[in-house]
Parts: sequence; C-alpha cells; structure tokens
Amino acid sequence: MTAADVTPNRRRGGDIRVLLSPKTVKSTSGFMGELTLEPGEFVSEHRHPYSEEFLYVVRGSVLMRIEGESVRLGPGDSLMVPINDRHRLENDGAEQAFAVFHLSPLAPRPDLGHVDTEPLPHPGEVAPKVG
Repeated sequence: MTAADVTPNRRRGGDIRVLLSPKTVKSTSGFMGELTLEPGEFVSEHRHPYSEEFLYVVRGSVLMRIEGESVRLGPGDSLMVPINDRHRLENDGAEQAFAVFHLSPLAPRPDLGHVDTEPLPHPGEVAPKVG
C-alpha cells in the first residue's frame, strides 16, 4: 500500500492518510498512517480512550499541545500521547510539515477510538475507515 492509494481525509484538519489498519491489512494491534500539514493547518483537539498515539516528524516543524502543555517538534523528533490525553497538532511554521503516526492498542470498536473535543475544521467530510 502506498500513500497515493489512499484518499486524504481532511475532516479533522490537514491531510491524514491511514495506511495500515484493520481495514487495509487486517491488523489486530493498531494502525499507522501519515499526516501532511501546510502552514497554518492543524489537526483539531481530540483524545483516544483506548490508544496511545506515537508521532514521528519527518520534515517541517509542528506544535503539539497535550493536555494544554505545548511541545515543539522538528525533523527527527518523536513523542507519545498517553491514552485519553487531549491533544492538538498544528503547523505554525512557514514550511509544510510531514509526520508518521501509529496508534495502539485498537479500541473495541472503531466508533469508540476517537473523541473530538474541539469543533472540526471540515465536519462535512466523511471520517476515515480504520476498522
């Protein structure tokens, strides 16, 4: 599977592409994908009641807010968002940012895996199908 095979999802902000998931490869322990954020774009605040989220920044600079605390990340930086912590990611720089993410373990059902805590930038767009 390549990123070009996946329709980008912009519902929560940025260009999010879930690449490996229960739906795409029948994974049972988590899912991974990539995120592209143009300058000024963000992924709206949310939380994962069952999953930790791992993020690795490949290029650009992003600001991650976890439970209200800000963490600046640049190329080669990584972090983990603990289960159920509210988090928001934004590109407040002048260059495109690109990151890889992984969430694990899976929620018991896909509809339980993600809770939005901020209005979505593109609420009319269909949510990604992970499971």
